[in-house]
Amino acid sequence: MILMDDELPESIKKCLKILEENISILSNIELDLEDQKEDELTSGLELHDLYDMTDDVAESTKLKRAEFSLMRRKADS
Repeated sequence: MILMDDELPESIKKCLKILEENISILSNIELDLEDQKEDELTSGLELHDLYDMTDDVAESTKLKRAEFSLMRRKADS
């Protein structure tokens, strides 16, 4: 199907709306899958290992939040 030039912006708007509606769902699925991986128990950890893990989780959360914000801004533009 070939779209006329005046129809193209409306098609793009529809695509962006669909993307915007589904990006949070996809992001939540990704986070849930990552959480399941991180839920595995590890025995024999020392205190410094727990501090390192806490830093890793905090950094990962910041990165995921930044990625989500970037995708949302791209979808809004």
